[in-house]
Amino acid sequence: MKYQLCKQVQYPGLERRMKLDIMTMSLLSKYVSLIFPDYRFEKILLEFERTMSMELDFTQEAKNSERTTSCFRKNDVVKVPHVFWELTTKEVLTMEFCTGHKVDDLDFLRKADISPTKVAKALIELFGEMIFIHGFVHGDPHPGNILVSPRGQGRFSLVLLDHGIYKELDPKFRLDYCKLWKALISLDVQKILELGEQFGVGKYAKYFPLIFTGRTIDSKSALGTQISGEEKTRIKQDLNSLGMDDISSFMESLPPDFLVILRTDGLLRSILGNLGAPRHVRLLAYAKCAIYGHEEQSRLESGAINRITLQIKTSISYLHLRILIELARLLVQFNDYKHKAKDKLSWMLQKISREVLGWYKALM
Repeated sequence: MKYQLCKQVQYPGLERRMKLDIMTMSLLSKYVSLIFPDYRFEKILLEFERTMSMELDFTQEAKNSERTTSCFRKNDVVKVPHVFWELTTKEVLTMEFCTGHKVDDLDFLRKADISPTKVAKALIELFGEMIFIHGFVHGDPHPGNILVSPRGQGRFSLVLLDHGIYKELDPKFRLDYCKLWKALISLDVQKILELGEQFGVGKYAKYFPLIFTGRTIDSKSALGTQISGEEKTRIKQDLNSLGMDDISSFMESLPPDFLVILRTDGLLRSILGNLGAPRHVRLLAYAKCAIYGHEEQSRLESGAINRITLQIKTSISYLHLRILIELARLLVQFNDYKHKAKDKLSWMLQKISREVLGWYKALM
Protein backbone atom coordinates (compact mmCIF):
# COMPACT_ATOMS: atom_id res chain seq x y z
CA MET A 1 0.00 0.00 0.00
CA LYS A 2 1.34 3.45 -0.96
CA TYR A 3 1.07 6.35 1.46
CA GLN A 4 1.61 10.08 1.23
CA LEU A 5 3.88 11.06 4.11
CA CYS A 6 3.52 13.92 6.58
CA LYS A 7 6.36 15.00 8.90
CA GLN A 8 6.00 16.84 12.19
CA VAL A 9 9.29 18.41 13.34
CA GLN A 10 9.87 19.88 16.80
CA TYR A 11 11.42 23.33 17.05
CA PRO A 12 15.00 23.26 18.45
CA GLY A 13 15.13 24.21 22.15
CA LEU A 14 11.35 23.94 22.59
CA GLU A 15 11.61 21.61 25.60
CA ARG A 16 13.95 24.00 27.44
CA ARG A 17 11.61 26.96 26.77
CA MET A 18 8.60 24.93 27.91
CA LYS A 19 10.30 24.12 31.26
CA LEU A 20 11.10 27.80 31.74
CA ASP A 21 7.49 28.80 31.02
CA ILE A 22 6.13 26.24 33.50
CA MET A 23 8.59 27.46 36.16
CA THR A 24 7.35 31.03 35.58
CA MET A 25 3.70 29.92 35.81
CA SER A 26 4.46 28.03 39.03
CA LEU A 27 6.06 31.09 40.64
CA LEU A 28 3.16 33.32 39.57
CA SER A 29 0.68 30.79 40.96
CA LYS A 30 2.46 30.78 44.33
CA TYR A 31 2.54 34.59 44.49
CA VAL A 32 -1.18 34.82 43.64
CA SER A 33 -2.02 32.24 46.34
CA LEU A 34 -0.13 34.37 48.89
CA ILE A 35 -2.29 37.40 48.06
CA PHE A 36 -5.49 35.34 47.57
CA PRO A 37 -5.37 32.34 49.97
CA ASP A 38 -8.53 30.89 48.41
CA TYR A 39 -6.72 30.50 45.08
CA ARG A 40 -5.54 26.87 45.00
CA PHE A 41 -4.98 25.65 41.44
CA GLU A 42 -1.57 23.98 41.83
CA LYS A 43 -3.11 20.64 40.85
CA ILE A 44 -4.19 22.02 37.49
CA LEU A 45 -0.69 23.37 36.90
CA LEU A 46 0.81 19.94 37.63
CA GLU A 47 -1.59 18.34 35.15
CA PHE A 48 -0.65 20.95 32.56
CA GLU A 49 3.05 20.20 33.08
CA ARG A 50 2.39 16.47 32.65
CA THR A 51 0.48 16.93 29.42
CA MET A 52 3.02 19.34 27.94
CA SER A 53 5.83 16.86 28.65
CA MET A 54 3.87 14.19 26.77
CA GLU A 55 3.35 16.53 23.80
CA LEU A 56 7.10 16.99 23.38
CA ASP A 57 7.86 13.26 23.04
CA PHE A 58 6.86 12.26 19.51
CA THR A 59 7.62 8.56 20.12
CA GLN A 60 4.97 8.61 22.87
CA GLU A 61 2.56 10.31 20.48
CA ALA A 62 3.20 7.54 17.93
CA LYS A 63 2.50 4.87 20.59
CA ASN A 64 -0.75 6.62 21.57
CA SER A 65 -1.73 6.72 17.90
CA GLU A 66 -1.18 2.98 17.45
CA ARG A 67 -3.05 2.13 20.65
CA THR A 68 -6.03 4.20 19.47
CA THR A 69 -5.91 2.39 16.12
CA SER A 70 -6.09 -0.92 18.00
CA CYS A 71 -9.02 0.25 20.17
CA PHE A 72 -11.07 1.19 17.08
CA ARG A 73 -9.93 -1.48 14.62
CA LYS A 74 -13.53 -2.70 14.22
CA ASN A 75 -14.92 0.82 13.67
CA ASP A 76 -14.78 1.66 9.96
CA VAL A 77 -15.69 5.33 10.57
CA VAL A 78 -12.60 6.11 12.67
CA LYS A 79 -9.34 6.74 10.82
CA VAL A 80 -5.97 7.19 12.57
CA PRO A 81 -2.94 8.03 10.38
CA HIS A 82 -0.39 5.22 10.02
CA VAL A 83 2.95 5.75 11.81
CA PHE A 84 6.29 5.17 10.03
CA TRP A 85 8.55 4.13 12.88
CA GLU A 86 11.70 3.93 10.76
CA LEU A 87 11.35 7.69 10.11
CA THR A 88 10.23 8.67 13.64
CA THR A 89 12.28 9.93 16.61
CA LYS A 90 11.56 11.89 19.79
CA GLU A 91 11.74 15.15 17.78
CA VAL A 92 10.42 13.97 14.38
CA LEU A 93 7.09 12.22 13.78
CA THR A 94 6.36 10.74 10.35
CA MET A 95 2.80 9.67 9.64
CA GLU A 96 0.40 9.03 6.80
CA PHE A 97 -1.00 12.22 5.25
CA CYS A 98 -4.81 12.26 5.54
CA THR A 99 -7.13 14.75 3.88
CA GLY A 100 -10.32 16.22 5.29
CA HIS A 101 -12.03 19.31 6.67
CA LYS A 102 -12.59 20.48 10.24
CA VAL A 103 -15.35 18.49 11.90
CA ASP A 104 -17.56 21.56 12.39
CA ASP A 105 -17.16 22.99 8.85
CA LEU A 106 -20.88 23.16 8.01
CA ASP A 107 -20.38 24.64 4.52
CA PHE A 108 -18.18 21.70 3.58
CA LEU A 109 -20.60 19.17 5.06
CA ARG A 110 -23.49 20.65 3.07
CA LYS A 111 -21.49 20.61 -0.18
CA ALA A 112 -20.42 17.00 0.46
CA ASP A 113 -24.05 16.02 1.30
CA ILE A 114 -22.96 14.79 4.76
CA SER A 115 -25.42 15.04 7.65
CA PRO A 116 -24.02 17.20 10.51
CA THR A 117 -26.14 15.20 12.99
CA LYS A 118 -24.62 11.92 11.77
CA VAL A 119 -21.15 13.43 12.15
CA ALA A 120 -22.05 14.58 15.70
CA LYS A 121 -23.37 11.10 16.56
CA ALA A 122 -20.24 9.37 15.23
CA LEU A 123 -18.00 11.84 17.09
CA ILE A 124 -19.68 11.54 20.49
CA GLU A 125 -19.87 7.75 20.19
CA LEU A 126 -16.13 7.68 19.42
CA PHE A 127 -15.26 9.67 22.53
CA GLY A 128 -17.90 7.92 24.63
CA GLU A 129 -16.19 4.62 23.83
CA MET A 130 -12.79 6.14 24.67
CA ILE A 131 -13.97 7.41 28.05
CA PHE A 132 -16.33 4.73 29.32
CA ILE A 133 -15.02 1.54 27.70
CA HIS A 134 -11.31 1.85 26.85
CA GLY A 135 -10.39 4.40 29.52
CA PHE A 136 -7.82 5.88 27.14
CA VAL A 137 -8.85 9.42 26.25
CA HIS A 138 -7.63 11.90 23.64
CA GLY A 139 -7.06 15.06 25.67
CA ASP A 140 -7.34 17.75 22.97
CA PRO A 141 -10.40 17.17 20.74
CA HIS A 142 -10.70 20.64 19.20
CA PRO A 143 -12.06 20.90 15.61
CA GLY A 144 -8.57 21.16 14.07
CA ASN A 145 -7.68 17.73 15.47
CA ILE A 146 -10.75 15.97 14.05
CA LEU A 147 -11.28 15.94 10.29
CA VAL A 148 -14.23 14.74 8.23
CA SER A 149 -13.07 12.87 5.13
CA PRO A 150 -15.87 12.20 2.58
CA ARG A 151 -16.29 8.68 1.16
CA GLY A 152 -19.16 9.37 -1.25
CA GLN A 153 -22.96 9.02 -1.01
CA GLY A 154 -23.09 10.86 2.31
CA ARG A 155 -20.61 8.51 3.97
CA PHE A 156 -17.52 9.78 5.77
CA SER A 157 -14.55 8.95 8.00
CA LEU A 158 -13.50 10.81 11.14
CA VAL A 159 -9.74 11.37 10.98
CA LEU A 160 -8.26 11.72 14.47
CA LEU A 161 -5.04 13.78 14.64
CA ASP A 162 -2.58 14.97 17.31
CA HIS A 163 -2.18 12.03 19.71
CA GLY A 164 0.31 13.77 21.98
CA ILE A 165 -2.01 14.33 24.95
CA TYR A 166 -3.79 11.23 26.23
CA LYS A 167 -5.06 10.27 29.65
CA GLU A 168 -5.27 6.67 30.79
CA LEU A 169 -8.09 6.64 33.31
CA ASP A 170 -7.72 4.79 36.59
CA PRO A 171 -9.84 1.58 36.26
CA LYS A 172 -11.83 2.33 39.43
CA PHE A 173 -12.43 5.91 38.32
CA ARG A 174 -13.67 4.71 34.93
CA LEU A 175 -16.15 2.30 36.53
CA ASP A 176 -17.35 4.94 39.02
CA TYR A 177 -17.76 7.44 36.16
CA CYS A 178 -19.89 4.86 34.31
CA LYS A 179 -22.04 4.52 37.45
CA LEU A 180 -22.28 8.32 37.72
CA TRP A 181 -23.69 8.64 34.21
CA LYS A 182 -26.24 5.89 34.82
CA ALA A 183 -27.30 7.80 37.94
CA LEU A 184 -27.36 11.13 36.06
CA ILE A 185 -29.66 9.80 33.34
CA SER A 186 -32.15 8.35 35.85
CA LEU A 187 -31.51 11.25 38.31
CA ASP A 188 -30.77 8.82 41.15
CA VAL A 189 -30.00 11.48 43.78
CA GLN A 190 -28.75 9.06 46.44
CA LYS A 191 -26.32 7.38 44.03
CA ILE A 192 -25.03 10.73 42.71
CA LEU A 193 -24.26 11.95 46.25
CA GLU A 194 -22.71 8.58 47.15
CA LEU A 195 -20.42 8.72 44.10
CA GLY A 196 -19.60 12.33 44.93
CA GLU A 197 -18.14 11.10 48.22
CA GLN A 198 -16.06 8.50 46.34
CA PHE A 199 -14.77 11.18 43.95
CA GLY A 200 -13.87 13.31 46.97
CA VAL A 201 -16.06 16.32 46.13
CA GLY A 202 -18.53 15.93 49.01
CA LYS A 203 -21.31 18.51 49.01
CA TYR A 204 -20.38 19.73 45.53
CA ALA A 205 -21.69 16.47 44.03
CA LYS A 206 -25.10 18.16 43.81
CA TYR A 207 -23.72 20.16 40.86
CA PHE A 208 -22.90 17.06 38.77
CA PRO A 209 -26.35 16.94 37.09
CA LEU A 210 -26.06 20.66 36.23
CA ILE A 211 -22.51 20.29 34.87
CA PHE A 212 -23.19 17.21 32.72
CA THR A 213 -26.90 17.22 31.84
CA GLY A 214 -27.99 20.83 32.34
CA ARG A 215 -30.54 20.20 35.09
CA THR A 216 -30.45 20.47 38.88
CA ILE A 217 -30.26 17.51 41.24
CA ASP A 218 -33.87 18.12 42.35
CA SER A 219 -35.09 19.07 38.88
CA LYS A 220 -38.67 18.39 37.81
CA SER A 221 -37.76 19.01 34.15
CA ALA A 222 -37.48 16.01 31.83
CA LEU A 223 -33.99 14.98 30.75
CA GLY A 224 -32.79 16.88 27.70
CA THR A 225 -35.45 19.60 28.04
CA GLN A 226 -34.99 23.25 28.95
CA ILE A 227 -35.17 23.87 32.69
CA SER A 228 -37.99 26.04 34.02
CA GLY A 229 -37.67 29.73 34.81
CA GLU A 230 -38.05 28.94 38.52
CA GLU A 231 -35.13 26.49 38.36
CA LYS A 232 -32.99 29.05 36.49
CA THR A 233 -33.62 31.59 39.24
CA ARG A 234 -32.76 29.03 41.93
CA ILE A 235 -29.54 28.03 40.11
CA LYS A 236 -28.51 31.68 39.75
CA GLN A 237 -29.05 32.31 43.47
CA ASP A 238 -27.17 29.14 44.38
CA LEU A 239 -24.19 29.91 42.14
CA ASN A 240 -24.05 33.54 43.34
CA SER A 241 -23.61 32.25 46.88
CA LEU A 242 -20.40 30.40 45.89
CA GLY A 243 -17.09 32.12 46.58
CA MET A 244 -13.58 31.61 45.23
CA ASP A 245 -12.90 29.23 48.15
CA ASP A 246 -15.78 26.99 46.98
CA ILE A 247 -14.52 26.93 43.40
CA SER A 248 -10.95 26.24 44.55
CA SER A 249 -12.10 23.50 46.93
CA PHE A 250 -14.15 21.84 44.21
CA MET A 251 -11.35 21.93 41.63
CA GLU A 252 -8.74 20.84 44.18
CA SER A 253 -10.82 17.90 45.40
CA LEU A 254 -11.45 16.50 41.88
CA PRO A 255 -9.31 13.51 40.87
CA PRO A 256 -6.88 14.37 38.01
CA ASP A 257 -8.87 12.07 35.70
CA PHE A 258 -11.96 14.23 36.28
CA LEU A 259 -10.19 17.40 35.12
CA VAL A 260 -9.38 15.72 31.79
CA ILE A 261 -12.97 14.49 31.44
CA LEU A 262 -14.38 17.97 32.10
CA ARG A 263 -12.11 19.59 29.51
CA THR A 264 -12.74 16.91 26.89
CA ASP A 265 -16.50 16.97 27.40
CA GLY A 266 -16.54 20.77 27.22
CA LEU A 267 -14.76 20.75 23.85
CA LEU A 268 -17.06 18.03 22.51
CA ARG A 269 -20.21 19.87 23.58
CA SER A 270 -18.97 22.98 21.80
CA ILE A 271 -18.47 20.98 18.58
CA LEU A 272 -21.91 19.34 18.89
CA GLY A 273 -23.42 22.79 19.37
CA ASN A 274 -21.69 24.06 16.21
CA LEU A 275 -23.04 21.04 14.31
CA GLY A 276 -26.56 21.79 15.54
CA ALA A 277 -26.96 18.33 17.09
CA PRO A 278 -29.98 17.74 19.37
CA ARG A 279 -29.09 17.38 23.07
CA HIS A 280 -30.30 13.79 23.21
CA VAL A 281 -27.52 12.67 20.80
CA ARG A 282 -24.85 13.13 23.48
CA LEU A 283 -27.04 11.79 26.28
CA LEU A 284 -27.90 8.60 24.36
CA ALA A 285 -24.28 7.96 23.35
CA TYR A 286 -22.98 8.45 26.89
CA ALA A 287 -25.78 6.35 28.40
CA LYS A 288 -25.02 3.47 26.03
CA CYS A 289 -21.25 3.63 26.56
CA ALA A 290 -21.61 4.00 30.34
CA ILE A 291 -23.71 0.85 30.56
CA TYR A 292 -21.43 -1.21 28.34
CA GLY A 293 -18.34 0.18 30.07
CA HIS A 294 -19.73 -0.72 33.49
CA GLU A 295 -20.60 -4.26 32.46
CA GLU A 296 -17.34 -4.85 30.54
CA GLN A 297 -15.34 -5.67 33.69
CA SER A 298 -18.05 -8.05 34.88
CA ARG A 299 -18.05 -9.83 31.52
CA LEU A 300 -14.28 -10.29 31.65
CA GLU A 301 -14.52 -11.84 35.12
CA SER A 302 -17.51 -14.10 34.35
CA GLY A 303 -17.95 -17.51 32.76
CA ALA A 304 -19.68 -18.10 29.42
CA ILE A 305 -23.20 -18.51 30.90
CA ASN A 306 -22.83 -15.46 33.12
CA ARG A 307 -21.61 -13.45 30.14
CA ILE A 308 -24.86 -14.20 28.28
CA THR A 309 -26.87 -13.15 31.36
CA LEU A 310 -24.84 -9.95 31.66
CA GLN A 311 -25.33 -9.18 27.97
CA ILE A 312 -29.11 -9.47 28.40
CA LYS A 313 -28.96 -7.35 31.57
CA THR A 314 -26.86 -4.71 29.79
CA SER A 315 -29.27 -4.57 26.85
CA ILE A 316 -32.25 -4.16 29.21
CA SER A 317 -30.47 -1.38 31.17
CA TYR A 318 -29.65 0.48 27.97
CA LEU A 319 -33.21 0.05 26.69
CA HIS A 320 -34.55 1.47 29.96
CA LEU A 321 -32.30 4.55 29.79
CA ARG A 322 -32.99 4.98 26.08
CA ILE A 323 -36.74 5.00 26.75
CA LEU A 324 -36.22 7.72 29.39
CA ILE A 325 -34.24 9.88 26.94
CA GLU A 326 -36.58 9.26 23.99
CA LEU A 327 -39.61 10.13 26.12
CA ALA A 328 -37.86 13.36 27.12
CA ARG A 329 -37.13 14.09 23.45
CA LEU A 330 -40.78 13.46 22.50
CA LEU A 331 -41.84 15.77 25.31
CA VAL A 332 -39.60 18.51 23.92
CA GLN A 333 -41.09 18.01 20.44
CA PHE A 334 -44.62 18.05 21.86
CA ASN A 335 -43.92 21.32 23.70
CA ASP A 336 -42.46 22.80 20.51
CA TYR A 337 -45.55 21.78 18.53
CA LYS A 338 -47.79 23.14 21.29
CA HIS A 339 -46.04 26.54 21.24
CA LYS A 340 -46.13 26.63 17.42
CA ALA A 341 -49.85 25.72 17.42
CA LYS A 342 -50.51 28.39 20.06
CA ASP A 343 -48.64 31.01 18.01
CA LYS A 344 -50.50 29.93 14.85
CA LEU A 345 -53.89 30.10 16.60
CA SER A 346 -53.06 33.54 18.03
CA TRP A 347 -52.06 34.77 14.56
CA MET A 348 -55.30 33.38 13.03
CA LEU A 349 -57.47 35.02 15.75
CA GLN A 350 -55.73 38.36 15.20
CA LYS A 351 -56.26 38.06 11.45
CA ILE A 352 -59.96 37.18 11.90
CA SER A 353 -60.38 40.08 14.36
CA ARG A 354 -58.85 42.52 11.86
CA GLU A 355 -61.12 41.22 9.05
CA VAL A 356 -64.25 41.41 11.25
CA LEU A 357 -63.27 44.94 12.30
CA GLY A 358 -62.78 45.85 8.64
CA TRP A 359 -66.22 44.49 7.68
CA TYR A 360 -67.84 46.32 10.62
CA LYS A 361 -66.24 49.63 9.58
CA ALA A 362 -67.36 49.08 5.97
CA LEU A 363 -70.98 48.49 7.09
CA MET A 364 -70.92 51.61 9.27
